[in-house]
Amino acid sequence: QVQLVESGGGLVQAGGSLRLSCASYGRTFKADAMGWFRHVPGKDREFVAAISRDGYNAEIADAVQGRFTVSRDNTRNTLYLQMNTMKPEDTAIYACAARTGATPSLYYTRASAYVLWGQGTQVTVSS
Repeated sequence: QVQLVESGGGLVQAGGSLRLSCASYGRTFKADAMGWFRHVPGKDREFVAAISRDGYNAEIADAVQGRFTVSRDNTRNTLYLQMNTMKPEDTAIYACAARTGATPSLYYTRASAYVLWGQGTQVTVSS
């Protein structure tokens, strides 16, 4: 079955760390640029991070710059989001997404540019 499956979410105290994983099934993972988005009530889905097919180029949203790192392991068909120095405002449902070459890389921050989404994993940061 073609799908993305996130894991690693949970409850963490402010200042702590979590690492999210996104496993890709039924796709040629190395052919997909990947992204992370998060959603909280009352707000639109927010871009968090993106990474190129080969993992050499990464983009991080200003809100998490210096704290979050995106990476991938194409030998394991897995995308990662390392979240450090977490803040309560990082509380959200985090979802990974795949973007093919059919959409220009210019749109990597747009949710509409991604063609496949995971179900999301909840991250809660307590004070």
